[in-house]
Amino acid sequence: MAEEETRGICVRDISAEAFITGYAEHLKNSDKFELPVWADTVKTATFKELAPYGDDWYYIRAASIARKVYLRPGIGIGQLRKWYGGNARRGAKTEHFRRANGGIIRSVLLQLEEMKVCEKLPSGGRQMSRVGQQDLDRIAGVVYHDQED
Repeated sequence: MAEEETRGICVRDISAEAFITGYAEHLKNSDKFELPVWADTVKTATFKELAPYGDDWYYIRAASIARKVYLRPGIGIGQLRKWYGGNARRGAKTEHFRRANGGIIRSVLLQLEEMKVCEKLPSGGRQMSRVGQQDLDRIAGVVYHDQED
């Protein structure tokens, strides 16, 4: 029992849904992370018909992107576009895979860089900064202990 209490909780130790919800709430309450002006009108991908309904969708996407960068250092905008992409339904014709909107991903990563959560790699892509990794692990620990109670 004593070993578990001393061990630090990281992002890998909790479910994705729980972490993304907790980190999205943290970003929403943070004064450094701002919602863009265009967030209420933009679609998340070309295959979508409408913009997301939820008010917090941008914070949730940002938390999800931050988690992806944490788990896969060196991931770039192209890989994230592929991850958030999906099938475009074209009526009677067969479906085709379409990538997600890169502008949203880019704006999230730029804001995370301004917050010193992630940083660019010289070889391309992004990775978590030391401060960002500590921040995400701290929030993961808070979410983990809230789930236990």
